[in-house]
Amino acid sequence: MSLDRLRIGFIPLVDAAIPIVAADVGFAAEEGFRIELSREVSWSNIRDRLVLGHFDAAHLLAPIAIATSLGLAGMKAPLSTPLALGLNGNAVTLSPFLHDELLGHLAPGAALSDPLATGAAFASLVRARRSRGDEPPTLGMTFPFSTHNYQLRLWLDAAGLAPDQDVRLAVVPPPYMVDALQNGHVDGFCVGAPWNSVAVDLGLGRILHLGVELVRRCPEKVLAVRSGLLDEEPERIEALVRACVRAAAWIDDPANRAETARVLGAENRLDLPAAQIERSLHGRLLTGWRDEVRISDDYLLFGRSDATRPDPRHARWLHAQMARWGQAPDSAAASDAAAALYRTDIYDKALGAKPPALSDDPLGLFTS
Repeated sequence: MSLDRLRIGFIPLVDAAIPIVAADVGFAAEEGFRIELSREVSWSNIRDRLVLGHFDAAHLLAPIAIATSLGLAGMKAPLSTPLALGLNGNAVTLSPFLHDELLGHLAPGAALSDPLATGAAFASLVRARRSRGDEPPTLGMTFPFSTHNYQLRLWLDAAGLAPDQDVRLAVVPPPYMVDALQNGHVDGFCVGAPWNSVAVDLGLGRILHLGVELVRRCPEKVLAVRSGLLDEEPERIEALVRACVRAAAWIDDPANRAETARVLGAENRLDLPAAQIERSLHGRLLTGWRDEVRISDDYLLFGRSDATRPDPRHARWLHAQMARWGQAPDSAAASDAAAALYRTDIYDKALGAKPPALSDDPLGLFTS
């Protein structure tokens, strides 16, 4: 039986690679269907179009899927997550001016890759600004229900700052983040690849931290589907899971990274130079400060380390962040509801796989 097509919305980010490669390299076709991709600008738009049935599935921030199902994000609709679209991929970038200002407060001998050292310097910077009567820094993040928001808050809180009082946090869609920095609307931001590298290449920003330096296995985007579709036509979603898992394995092969970057850089996808994208795939990022290159083999995880299998512990951690920052009720029932979105049963059935052995530490926070 032909499964016809599945409509999937995505935001132009490197971690949209799995559905893009599944569509454009042929893995969906080999599973008997085609993917119709729709490039969107903002997370609220992609959420709304998924809820309203314009999309069958979406590349979506994991916290938005949870918030939508719990009725915390303006719209309430049951969503499910049969697949994670990898882990990590964010970075914190500051304007050259703010970066230089932070360097002036950095303890002698402290490493710029140490979040505790940079957090202490940033806290000193904020206090110095306050004593002079200057404005606090404004940091951009992509959505209130986002790992970008929580990673910034984790870093700021560990430094003794109150994120909602000592700095300004502004919501900016990922494709507009560099423009916001250039026009002075934000002094820095946390966003996914490749927009940090775009800012560096334009001389507008300097990467302070890779997201993996803050959370080693940060749950990022998921493939979100309307629960009704999953219940009514599970074979369609199972075929999509198989195509995406095959795409993730293909992306992870170093021999395919140049081709992956070319596919992602195409018009109507990310529409950016392939070389810029490929640096993110290799986890070799120019920071824009002197000749520094920040390196992490785990900067973006697609299929490795069970990164595509939805982990309910990640959902519980994300719900805990929502509760911590006043976005969600702090209750066991809400935590259970968040975990239930992560459909490991669908994932395992689609692949005919047994559940993997779980690690003791599914996240790896820099403060732990």
